Amino acid sequence: LAALLGNALISTAVACDHRLHTPMYFFLLNLALLDLGCISTTLPKAMANALWHTRAISYAGCAAQVFFFVFFISAEYCILTVMSYDRYVAICKPLHYRTLLGSRDCATMAAAAWGAGFLYSVLHTASTFSIPLCQSNVVDQFFCEIPQILKLSCSKSDYFRKIGIIYFSFCLSFGCFVFIVVSYVQIFRAVLRMPSEQGRHKAFSTCLPHLAVLSLFLSTAMLAYLKPPSISSPSLDLLVSFLYSVVPPAVNPLIYGLRNQELKAAVSNTYNFNIHKMHASLTGVSRLL
Repeated sequence: LAALLGNALISTAVACDHRLHTPMYFFLLNLALLDLGCISTTLPKAMANALWHTRAISYAGCAAQVFFFVFFISAEYCILTVMSYDRYVAICKPLHYRTLLGSRDCATMAAAAWGAGFLYSVLHTASTFSIPLCQSNVVDQFFCEIPQILKLSCSKSDYFRKIGIIYFSFCLSFGCFVFIVVSYVQIFRAVLRMPSEQGRHKAFSTCLPHLAVLSLFLSTAMLAYLKPPSISSPSLDLLVSFLYSVVPPAVNPLIYGLRNQELKAAVSNTYNFNIHKMHASLTGVSRLL
């Protein structure tokens, strides 16, 4: 609930406040929408299952859950990569910021991130559910997760083909990671060359929320997928999956909201406006009655 509320508030504030209609906040809006989608894909079904004391999910429902989860997670990683480019241009090439990141350029990059997430998800969902499953019909997770589904495979050749696709995806993800690292190396070099301490502090403060969100996203994902098989256990797998699928979408609004005064003010104004509007509506209804 906190994740839904926080990301919904950020989305509403950025969309409604004209002062936040800048490239940085446009990408933040996309990030909040992806976090909303990610948290809505896994938790509602898990909460319903816990409420009704069941773990059942249909085959089609499992495929849909895999598709949307991979779509939102991969698109979010692409958006975080684009946001590192936004910070690079803002700090290293401030005079060309509006030229390199015009409204059309931002829309194109955001659309490319969502499109890449869609294609990536189609590839993984199709390859995962084309593998015959014969071990069991029980997934040891609170949602349908690809590694857990692969454990049910009974075809060695299809299994290794899927592993090859995963390694190919890892190479693409590593390319994005290299781009982010290079961008921040250039950013830190530019900031350290600034003569003013106040300028350096301001530049670092605009990068810290993105770095914190990116670090949380990558650390939880790597913990989930790169941990040694020797330490794997059902309870640990469940905990790690919860960390990377639920914690980042829940914490991201706090990271950006606590560090960004403009966003904090916009969220406060949006909240107060809605409260006053609701109060006025209720007052009007009571007078009519």
